[in-house]
Amino acid sequence: MIKLRTYIFIDSLQPQLAAYMGTVSQGFLPIPGNACMWIEVSPGMAIHRLTDIALKSTQVRLGQQIVERAYGSMVIHHRSQSDVTEAGRAVLSHLGQPEEARMKCRIAWNEVIRAITPDHAVLINRQDRKGSMILAGQSMFILETEPAGYIVYAANEAEKAANVTLMEARAVGAFGRLVMAGREADVNTAAHAAVSAIERLTGDDNW
Repeated sequence: MIKLRTYIFIDSLQPQLAAYMGTVSQGFLPIPGNACMWIEVSPGMAIHRLTDIALKSTQVRLGQQIVERAYGSMVIHHRSQSDVTEAGRAVLSHLGQPEEARMKCRIAWNEVIRAITPDHAVLINRQDRKGSMILAGQSMFILETEPAGYIVYAANEAEKAANVTLMEARAVGAFGRLVMAGREADVNTAAHAAVSAIERLTGDDNW
């Protein structure tokens, strides 16, 4: 049986998140304002059939597809929200599952580190990342979720809420990771928005 791990609709990609996704995209690049959907299933190979169904159902574009043995995920996007939601409905229809069958997101880590020191900032910026840098004195918000795909939704809602810098939004693997930086007040606002958005999501918590 195919398990729906992540199923999340994003109404309007924010500029930083769209740019970040473009740095890792293997397909058609998303642009700010596009509607987007992230779908992750288990086992991983099932994502090929679901991608085929989504692309044939509407005019959505495939931004990314990751196929691992355990998990498979795809990102579709389009300027039309209705195209994206209809493609998602086609996938759910094929699975014979409602949206609520998705796994309920669990927050694995949630922390704000305030007034980063210069040494710490330098080492963070030297790590392998696709986003922006953190400056000494700024605060840093870290969020990890399980399943991983929900981290893009958290990142988008955080960027909507506050003037923060996106450093990382890793949504592949067992856990997703979001790292943002900025002034303490802005980081606090972004963290609250991200956590609140995740906690509002429905899903199956028996996993």
